[in-house]
Amino acid sequence: MIQSETLELLEWHRLCQHLSTFAATKLGLIAACHLPIPNSQRESEQLLAQTKEVYQLETRLNTGLSFEGIQDIGDSLERAELQGVLAGDELLAIATTLAGTRNLRRIIDNQPDLLILNQLIADLRTYPELEQEIHRCIDERGQVSDRASPTLSGIRESLGQLRYQITRKLQGILQRQAGAVQEQLITQRSDRYVLPVKAPQKDAIPGIVHDTSTSGATLYIEPNAIVPLGNQLRQLVRREQVEEEAIRRLLTQQVAAVKSDLERLLAIATTLDLATAKARYSLWLKANPPRFIDWEKNESITLRQLHHPLLVWQCQHEQGTRVIPVDLLIQPHIRVVTITGPNTGGKTVTLKTLGLAALMAKVGLFVPAREPVEIPWFDFVLADIGDEQSLQQSLSTFSGHIRRISRILNALDRDGERDLPAIGQSGGSVGEDSESSLLIPDDSTLLGSTGRTPHSLVLLDEVGAGTDPVEGSALAIALLKYLSEHAQLTIATTHFGELKALKYDDQRFENASVEFNESTLSPTYRLLWGIPGRSNALTIARRLGLKREVVEQAKTHVGGATDEVNQVIAGLEEQRRRQETKAAKAQELLQQAEKFYKEVSEKATSLQERESALRASQEVAVQQVIAQAKGEVASVIRRLQQGTPTAQNAQQATNALNQISEQFIPQAPPKPKIGFVPKVGDRVSIPKLGQTAEVLTASNDDGEITVRFGLMKMTVKLNDVESLDGRKPEFVKEQKSRATDEQRSRAESKTIPTPQSSPAIRTSKNTVDLRGRRVADAELVLDKAISEATGPIWIIHGHGTGKLRQGIHAFLQQHPQVNRYEAAEPADGGTGVTIAHIK
Repeated sequence: MIQSETLELLEWHRLCQHLSTFAATKLGLIAACHLPIPNSQRESEQLLAQTKEVYQLETRLNTGLSFEGIQDIGDSLERAELQGVLAGDELLAIATTLAGTRNLRRIIDNQPDLLILNQLIADLRTYPELEQEIHRCIDERGQVSDRASPTLSGIRESLGQLRYQITRKLQGILQRQAGAVQEQLITQRSDRYVLPVKAPQKDAIPGIVHDTSTSGATLYIEPNAIVPLGNQLRQLVRREQVEEEAIRRLLTQQVAAVKSDLERLLAIATTLDLATAKARYSLWLKANPPRFIDWEKNESITLRQLHHPLLVWQCQHEQGTRVIPVDLLIQPHIRVVTITGPNTGGKTVTLKTLGLAALMAKVGLFVPAREPVEIPWFDFVLADIGDEQSLQQSLSTFSGHIRRISRILNALDRDGERDLPAIGQSGGSVGEDSESSLLIPDDSTLLGSTGRTPHSLVLLDEVGAGTDPVEGSALAIALLKYLSEHAQLTIATTHFGELKALKYDDQRFENASVEFNESTLSPTYRLLWGIPGRSNALTIARRLGLKREVVEQAKTHVGGATDEVNQVIAGLEEQRRRQETKAAKAQELLQQAEKFYKEVSEKATSLQERESALRASQEVAVQQVIAQAKGEVASVIRRLQQGTPTAQNAQQATNALNQISEQFIPQAPPKPKIGFVPKVGDRVSIPKLGQTAEVLTASNDDGEITVRFGLMKMTVKLNDVESLDGRKPEFVKEQKSRATDEQRSRAESKTIPTPQSSPAIRTSKNTVDLRGRRVADAELVLDKAISEATGPIWIIHGHGTGKLRQGIHAFLQQHPQVNRYEAAEPADGGTGVTIAHIK
């Protein structure tokens, strides 16, 4: 009973109604409106898994899951089992339901990673043959079609011919007796064809009167000429009805034969529709999937930015105010949280929000909170919220609260729920004086119970209110201590200051408060943890219009200790606000730093990618140049190999290779200009004299040279001359040193030939002919040739059976001095000759 009361207090039925608007079928809507609460955590996890997979599937599909054609066929299946005959539209509904369910299965089959949904439809049978048979016999209007049976087709053909005969005869009568009829019209009365005849001229068209007009001026007469045809028509219509019923009966029997499978099909379709409604509602709420925590592993409740789902709906659809979320972060050792603060500050909304979040998680709904969403699986969610005052039941406010709390305690008891006697059974009315007669657990019950603590969530609003503050406070303390032993978590709101001190005596208790803005004299609806709140009753009373003198007079009666406590609390609240402001600024700086780091990382990555791309393009260009150079070198070698090589040919090849080298090998950077060294016979310029002279002697140790210009000879300093291109001469020591180096280099250049990079040319020295030898003998000869080779060698093995070539290739493959080998050019022997390149 108390659980039903809790659902009503939390307005669970409203949430279910909101959920039902996202259902696609009638059965899904009914299931959403009567959403059952699971009894085990395993069942809740299964429902959550369904919602998660449908959520993923909905995001993958462009239009989402389609439940088109699926209808409520439960009543039709029951009537079919009772050997009733289903109507055409009922059979058509069964066929469309089979088609719609098959479409759902096809969509899920294409998503093999959705294990829960695939497991759900694993045994689903959609009976396509039954669907095809129904569509063959029943048309889109729900009528039996002509193709259902040859007998029915023949009957309807006869009906058509008979109606045509009747119509022709009636049209002839209308033409002959045009003055006797009200209008040129053929109509029907009681399934008989009649003509509208004027009452005074009824004898002009003898027949049977089937009806008359309201005024009596018109008689609807079936002429005697068509009465026999009308009788035949009625007989044929009856035969048609019998044949149609026989066809529908046969189809009904086929449906009844698979009733159990169709009921399972309907249940699976309803389950999928309900899971889809949960996923779509969760998406609309911007909710996230919860994870059930394990209290034994010391995991905390984490519900950040938790929104009240009903308030979100009200804000979106009923133009309500903006919803202020709350943060619920509860450590595993906490058993009781006491929320204090002013009235209208959001304490009760916090209780309802947590209660709905726990229920939503149990039924497989996502929770409207920021990730991660971590919440326990509660066996029971029990609440005492609001005022249960009832004049009809003689219940005061206090009595109503106590009676409901007693039911909560009984539900938590290990021995089950105990029924309370009705209030006032002993006779007389119950007022404030009789409140002590209510059944309240005594001290032994409160403190002496042992056993496993039920995983229950208890929500108490204004605990202990409605009676003497001293006794109410004492009762509230005892009740909360009892619940700390018998419930997993209790959240209670109160105005009693004594309850705020429980935290400092028992670590299982925690304080929280709703924030109140002193400047605007209004609540902010934010939940503050660790700080007890102030009621601010006098401030709120003044804001609500109570006279100032009354409020000021009330302040004089407030005790000094209370005022000091309120000042301490106000200081703590101010300190907390400053810390939150600093934390917000730090968070903003952190976000900016993360943003800058991301931008720098992206730029660095972009530069690396550009560098890699540039390097790759350069490598491609180099490879192309190398390939082109190799091709031109190969062409020079082929020209040399054609005919008998001569010195002239070798010189031409060398020139060609030098041109290739100049074209493809990068030029060395120009050497820095060296100083001018005057030599005998050189012509130099003497800037001081404005003359050009010829050098007669080299410079002496004093740095002087003898020059002649015209008929005159003279000795001048090296500093006074320069080359014709303006270069200054070097000093003597540097000149002699460089001259010595040049002489030494010229001498070395004569004794040591300069190596030139020329292509390898096939000669008799680098050619080995192994034709006619065995593989073993050939390997000995080849190994000697490789050890003496300074470049590539040409190995002639011929074609033959190919064994000698295979043996030579195997030997070259494992030889440590061989870099690679390849077949020769076709002009040089082709596959009968192998070129081995030596390392």
